[in-house]
Amino acid sequence: MICGIDEAGRGPLAGPVCAAAVLLPDDFPVERLNDSKKLNKSKRGIAEALIYESAGAVYGIGWASHEEIDALNILKASLLAMKRAFEALPVEKRRLIDEVIVDGCYVPDIAGCDGARGVPVRALVKADGSVPQVMAASILAKEARDRIMEEYAKQYPQYGYERHKGYPTKLHCERIFQYGPSPIQRKTFRIPYASK
Repeated sequence: MICGIDEAGRGPLAGPVCAAAVLLPDDFPVERLNDSKKLNKSKRGIAEALIYESAGAVYGIGWASHEEIDALNILKASLLAMKRAFEALPVEKRRLIDEVIVDGCYVPDIAGCDGARGVPVRALVKADGSVPQVMAASILAKEARDRIMEEYAKQYPQYGYERHKGYPTKLHCERIFQYGPSPIQRKTFRIPYASK
């Protein structure tokens, strides 16, 4: 049994980073999956619902806040969110895992997690486009993070989070310079350009 782990939200200037850990049943229709960045919002939503509604699919979601990102750095915070996602899986399912595959170059430290001792953890670049469990994790993390940024948009409407989800778009940077940093701003991230 393979557990796939991926994150969403390393690049934004604001908000948390989110990770998901996913186990899929053997009969899951993997042809409906892809890297979340290659699916439009509608197709991601359909795939997300399919994962959540699939009998036998197991998942965990983990977060690291913008304060943790500033305190630790984005890499360590991403790995922390991944560890939390793994820990959110039911312990009895963790004990059945044969291998954990993580998208990217680094792996979270899950050795001390109950049910994870001795499970090999492997980093694989572009796993979110080739390993179904990681594709599923990519989709769940992206959709969960988008939803929380849409909630933040209601609290801080002047920043337009519902549109750019905190990424360094021209609009977002202009709003930061116009209104100052928002309460969910990552203070250690450089704003790429100012409004002319």
